[in-house]
Amino acid sequence: RALSTSAKYVVMRYDYVPDILEKRGPHREAHLAHWREDVAAGRVRLGGALDPPSAGALIIFHGLEPEAIREKAKADPYVRAKLVTGMHVTPWNVVIGADMVKD
Repeated sequence: RALSTSAKYVVMRYDYVPDILEKRGPHREAHLAHWREDVAAGRVRLGGALDPPSAGALIIFHGLEPEAIREKAKADPYVRAKLVTGMHVTPWNVVIGADMVKD
């Protein structure tokens, strides 16, 4: 579902278990594959772990409603493996940047 003109971007933050680096290995490729369709379609603009990775991760979305993102995230292999301890999905009102959306 397309976003309204008031919120074109959405930020999702994952909180991870403290030992994410030790536990993510068996799930990492499936986790990345889970989001590839959205990358190819332009719905995921950027994503990755913070530094250090135990601080969590961010994914920047474009063109999806927050609820659709939450639903998709429920099937993420990291979420299913309980490597994600918290998920925060927030509309982002971008006002400046190279990736600005023109109305």
